[in-house]
Amino acid sequence: MNPDRRIIAFCCYNCAYAAADLAGAMRVPYDPGVAVVGVPCTGAIEAAVVLGAFEEGADGVFVAGCLDGECRYKEGNLRARERVAGLQKRLAEVGLEPGRLEMYQLSAAMGTRFGEIVAEFVGRIKALPPSRLGRGAAVKGGVPG
Repeated sequence: MNPDRRIIAFCCYNCAYAAADLAGAMRVPYDPGVAVVGVPCTGAIEAAVVLGAFEEGADGVFVAGCLDGECRYKEGNLRARERVAGLQKRLAEVGLEPGRLEMYQLSAAMGTRFGEIVAEFVGRIKALPPSRLGRGAAVKGGVPG
């Protein structure tokens, strides 16, 4: 299957990744264009990793971390939320729609909600034109080239 949009979901192992796993166990269908990448904590996701996903052709990226007050590392989800907000501004500066990047918060028991989030985000991304960066296009100096 060749999805028309590529979406990367960076999911905390302690919550959102488990929710994605639960969604699978519950047979909650979601778009095959979403690649779930497990991370130890969303607070550890560097801005360069998120921007690199766009540079490599992702049409959308979402970061899914723990609910407020439930981060194993205390404030990782809060740092991730701030980082995502900053990156949304940066995307706008380089001419990409800030809505291509989003932060969600889930518990491990929210498998159904994970499926809803994926459907909502995929719908949002499909309403946008394909990313100007294309598949693996080079970005020079932070401006699409």
